[in-house]
Amino acid sequence: MRLLFIRPKPSHIYSFLTILLLLVGAANSSQAASYTINPASTHIRFAIERFKSTATTGGFYNIKGQLQYDPSQRLGNISLIIPINSLNTGNPSFNNSLTGPEFFDMQRFPSAHFESTKWHFNQDKKSPQVTRVDGQLTLHGETHPISLTATKFDCYLNTSIRKDVCGGEFTATINRTKWNINKFAWFGLTKNLDLSIKVEAARQ
Repeated sequence: MRLLFIRPKPSHIYSFLTILLLLVGAANSSQAASYTINPASTHIRFAIERFKSTATTGGFYNIKGQLQYDPSQRLGNISLIIPINSLNTGNPSFNNSLTGPEFFDMQRFPSAHFESTKWHFNQDKKSPQVTRVDGQLTLHGETHPISLTATKFDCYLNTSIRKDVCGGEFTATINRTKWNINKFAWFGLTKNLDLSIKVEAARQ
């Protein structure tokens, strides 16, 4: 009896390798632990200068989202939903100006979204630390890349809730005109916003 050997076509080999790589990637990603963002401990703070006066500080609160994190595999992913109506500067009149149609336009764009695309770690093999998180920020109907610099990020057991918790602090600077928020950009109102971001998430 003769055995027939059928040589696979290159396209079939390519398809098989593609499926294999996808399966390996899914297996690695599934090892990352899943966490839910704690809105009470997550916020984005900013400072905005008005016509050379003292900077007014404010922030966005009640932020929700999901986090996946596995330092051993150097994997991370974070997704945040930022409600525009949570903006608070301590000045109701200024709040209304910033959430109004000339700035964040809350009625048309009620929320902003951040989705990470890549996490960067240092070279410490035993205890890798997050150094930067790249992602896409959707704001005012526009989506553009931004980078968050990590000043602190760690996971630990929170004994009060008896769950693993990951928390971190990040900084970033964005030019609001990239998102078509242009009001008074050339007349003294800050266009570059320095952001201070605090995130906390509990394991599901």
